[in-house]
Amino acid sequence: MESDVATEPDVRDIVATEPEVRQIVAAVWVVTGEGVCLPDDALCAAFETADVQKRGSIDVQIVPKLVQDVLGSSLAPSEKDAIRLRAESKAKKGVLYFADFVEVMSETLQTTTQWGKLTTTLSGYVGIDTLQEQMRKKALKRGFEFHIMVVGGSGLGKSTLVNTLFKAQISRRSCTNESEGTIPKTVQIKSVSHVIEEKGVRLKLTVTDTPGFGDQINNENCWLPILEFINDQYEKYLSEEVNVSRKKHIPDTRVHVCLYFISPTGHSCRPLDLEFMKRLDKVVNIVPIIAKADTLTLEERYAFKKRVREDLEFHGIQFYPMKSLDEDEEETAINQALREKMPFAIVGSDREYQVNGKSVLGRKTKWGLIEVENKNHCEFALLRDMLIRTHMQDLKDVTDSIHYENFRRERLEMHSEFAGPTPPYHEMGESNL
Repeated sequence: MESDVATEPDVRDIVATEPEVRQIVAAVWVVTGEGVCLPDDALCAAFETADVQKRGSIDVQIVPKLVQDVLGSSLAPSEKDAIRLRAESKAKKGVLYFADFVEVMSETLQTTTQWGKLTTTLSGYVGIDTLQEQMRKKALKRGFEFHIMVVGGSGLGKSTLVNTLFKAQISRRSCTNESEGTIPKTVQIKSVSHVIEEKGVRLKLTVTDTPGFGDQINNENCWLPILEFINDQYEKYLSEEVNVSRKKHIPDTRVHVCLYFISPTGHSCRPLDLEFMKRLDKVVNIVPIIAKADTLTLEERYAFKKRVREDLEFHGIQFYPMKSLDEDEEETAINQALREKMPFAIVGSDREYQVNGKSVLGRKTKWGLIEVENKNHCEFALLRDMLIRTHMQDLKDVTDSIHYENFRRERLEMHSEFAGPTPPYHEMGESNL
């Protein structure tokens, strides 16, 4: 057998080039360079199917599709791109050999929980199903953290909406005696934190308000204090993370979602709205909402929402949930339904009224009562469900794995450029550590 690999052949290379040997070692586990073991039978079968011409190699372009087949689930475009880049970095003249394919699979499995055909069937009860309950108990004991930022001009009902979301007086204005009449000369960042509890679940909720945003005659660069605040929270988290004596639990003050309030003009987004979201959509999850939607008729509301979506798409502004992060068909369907509803047309109120013997939150007008939680009246319920009941954890995960990770990589790369090459581990003394 001809080979350009020197002397002793690796088992994985034999598997890739000898069909008869491949059958013999079908039950053997392949150990990658990182020490990760993968069941060889499933990988061999998938690779052999893709290797139509039986050359012991496959075209690098089909690797993402092949990995997707092995995992047994659809991959997001960003995941396919990552797999393609891994495969191209290991390919030789546009083709990938089995040993390299195994390494691509190993690196991919470290970033996903979908193992598909690589899972092993248990012959009896082991008890790993209790892990979920173990994690639940530990998480409940520690509690959860969530950070909301509200951005928009004065008088759009930011404080009222936050109070309505959590059915408590938690906004900045509700906790202070500040006068509404004074307009700040510049954008001010003010945060207030509460610990709220419901059915044994404790949540440390931080609400950050931005009074003064968009209220000036000259609003040039008015987003800079907000951008700086968000990055400062990432910097604090990174400082704790890279500290030699790290805390057992790093306080998470990172902003997990930014509710951006759009004025109900009925026309289109203001240049300031577009500029803000364009500047910040790469560092924070932005959820655009139309404030005080009861000032628009249903026809005006529908047309305004459509124009806002068109503006965001035209300017390349991504809002949460982002299409590129959908992981499977079920998640894609759920998130697409949300995206089609955005921006949410909201009416906020913390006042209760009696309707058919039931207390409801609403705004009373001379034409009737607008029920805040009635989906036929406004889309407050959709926003609340997404923020709290269905996507809160995902908002935190996207913040950690996408926005914070981008910040962390840039900061560490910047630091390494100034610090120079890191010495080998065996040459590092206590002063280096």
